Amino acid sequence: MSANMFVFLSQEVADDKWGKNALVTFEAKGTIVHLTDETPLAAIQRAGRKLDAQGIKQVTLAGDNWDLESIWAFIQGHRNAKPGNEVSWDGLSEADEAELQARLTATNWVREIINQSAEIVRPSQLASRAGEFIKSLAPEHVTYKIIKGNDLLDEGWNGIHTVGRGSERSSAMLRLDYNPTGDADAPVHTCLVGKGITFDSGGYSMKSSAGMTAMKADMGGSAMATGGLALAIARGTTKRIKLILCCAENMVSGRAFKLGDIITYKNGKTVEILNTDAEGRLVLADGLIYASSQNPEVIIDCATLTGSAKNALGNDYHALFSFDHALAQQALMAASDELEGLWPLPLADHHRAMMPSSFADLSNVSMGDFLPGASTAAAFLSYFVDDYKNGWMHIDASGTYRKTANDKWCAGATGMGVRTLANILCDEE
Repeated sequence: MSANMFVFLSQEVADDKWGKNALVTFEAKGTIVHLTDETPLAAIQRAGRKLDAQGIKQVTLAGDNWDLESIWAFIQGHRNAKPGNEVSWDGLSEADEAELQARLTATNWVREIINQSAEIVRPSQLASRAGEFIKSLAPEHVTYKIIKGNDLLDEGWNGIHTVGRGSERSSAMLRLDYNPTGDADAPVHTCLVGKGITFDSGGYSMKSSAGMTAMKADMGGSAMATGGLALAIARGTTKRIKLILCCAENMVSGRAFKLGDIITYKNGKTVEILNTDAEGRLVLADGLIYASSQNPEVIIDCATLTGSAKNALGNDYHALFSFDHALAQQALMAASDELEGLWPLPLADHHRAMMPSSFADLSNVSMGDFLPGASTAAAFLSYFVDDYKNGWMHIDASGTYRKTANDKWCAGATGMGVRTLANILCDEE
């Protein structure tokens, strides 16, 4: 068994033999990370990634310069989708250690469930695992119900059922209630709605092989929403929060939904299917209808919804859409406080008119050249929120998963966005 490598932080430039711009050098006592640029946390994360890439899996963070955020930055870089990496540290205050452990608990769950294959994370398993994870954190305050299979039709959740009916694996809807108030009639403060497409083939609008390789991660919005609630609970939120996950597998079979099909939703809206690969919005619509029925102050939906958002922002930012500018500003400040990437993209009334249908109230995609696909996807969702201009925001979660590693992140799930959501949920306690 190999001994841990000690890792120290230094404000000094590296010796000439390493090159003055060297980020990481090695001495008899261990590894030295040289923090000589203006972004020390990013440099620490890059150092963690570099050590993992060099096969240094067990490390101890040594010396007096490590604090909560620097330890977290190193762990973010050193993490790997494969088991075996270990980081140890000492010297944090009790409060900082509790915060660090809470972040690890929440993001480790998020990363693990996103990285696992669709054979393991099926729609009903995603719903039940999320429910049990949150219940384990506050068993006396959490209740949940899972509706699946044809029971979805009985309750009128036609979007989730339609998208998943081509799969042998039943679709499912998780409805979880975290209520720490002690009052069964307490008002709901926030509803979190997550897209939980456990695998997305594209359906009959089938993706290419290259476009399908990361589609086990198309439930990243559900994972992020669950992780955000988990961290908020650990941070002591006293708000009543409901978590709604819309879980399905988008596959091709004789039962799969087709172009030209029309879905009639519980709120009466009808939607013509012009692209079966625009399925995430179809399941989220059910979740948003249910969320609106709970009369919360805030509705936040999280989804790996569009390639357009990822093309605009890459993997380093989630995209934010909202008609409520005060709520959007609160979210942007939360992301800044938590050192996470969140960036606003446009959403306006005219986007709601860009999905016409000759046979239904609207179609599920905008048609034509150079149309803003991420904005029209958000606009589609607005039709299923009762008061869409107040207290609702949509996060197109571009940064939940990376197909390839870079100098800061390994390939796979990142856990990004969990801290931002928790900050929003705990704000104004």
